[in-house]
Amino acid sequence: MSLKTSYRFIAPFYDYAIRRATLAARRRSLLRLPSIPARVLISGAGTGLDFPLLPLRHDYVALDITAAMLAKAQPRCIGLNMALTQGDSMALPFADHSFDCVVLHLIVAVVPQPARCLAEAARVLKPGGQLLVFDKFLRPGQLAPLRRLVSPLLGQLATRTDVIFENALQGSPSLHMMSDEPALAGGWFRLIELRKE
Repeated sequence: MSLKTSYRFIAPFYDYAIRRATLAARRRSLLRLPSIPARVLISGAGTGLDFPLLPLRHDYVALDITAAMLAKAQPRCIGLNMALTQGDSMALPFADHSFDCVVLHLIVAVVPQPARCLAEAARVLKPGGQLLVFDKFLRPGQLAPLRRLVSPLLGQLATRTDVIFENALQGSPSLHMMSDEPALAGGWFRLIELRKE
């Protein structure tokens, strides 16, 4: 089953599963958005759980691969300068250097190729642009046998549990780590800020 298909079925229940648990971390991440008006891409926007936390000053594009998720997100656009786009976070339908900031919340560990997701975000970022990541990642050298064991199955249905962020980042040498903070589950979920040189 493809992720596009599985998330079509997950969409009606998605908010109940993660909204409350991730709210504080999302808010912390989005407080790092630019203080001046900017063009911001929310890649892997899902049902728009980030939208109520977004400042009004920016121009937003929200992308998700699943029409069902975007349909759930639509009512949360009210008051925002927001365009919804169906597309793939691993093959963004935007020109190089199109955005001042890219938000990747709970998408890098979902897509089949995390490195490609980061590389695409880097491609569409302007030089000096900002990338905000919130997701679950193993640390380099971390054993986590159960997470590694269940990842092949969970990765087909919803999300991977074996992604090592530092490995995925190696394919995007223009991105530089600005901060890396624990968010949830004892640091399994992390808030990461990167800048493009």
